[in-house]
Amino acid sequence: MKTMNRLWTVEEVAEYLGVPVGTLYQWRCKRIGPPGRRIGKHLRYLPEDVHAWVREQT
Repeated sequence: MKTMNRLWTVEEVAEYLGVPVGTLYQWRCKRIGPPGRRIGKHLRYLPEDVHAWVREQT
């Protein structure tokens, strides 16, 4: 049975990428950062989406 990964918070993604939280929100507005999802009023990220986005960067 595959274990489900939990979603990452904005703070966790910012720490992983080494950027300020504000940068993630700016990227989201410009649609240039890792794809996030709204879960209710919260922004969350799938870890595999963040990893894929990092691999796509040149």
